[in-house]
Amino acid sequence: MGEKSQFVPGDTAPNDGRYIEIGENAFHMGINNPQIVHLKKGDSFPDTQNHNRKWKRLYQ
Repeated sequence: MGEKSQFVPGDTAPNDGRYIEIGENAFHMGINNPQIVHLKKGDSFPDTQNHNRKWKRLYQ
């Protein structure tokens, strides 16, 4: 089975990297000024700006 791709505040990061805050309709509408955080493996995800948002790995 694959690795989780979306995370909620309090989850731990599976890998080192940058993570971006996404919303339930982020693909279609986008989010103005999303948070971007750099986490190391095992770090906890911080709170989001809105209870409907989650964290996703930023691949760049």
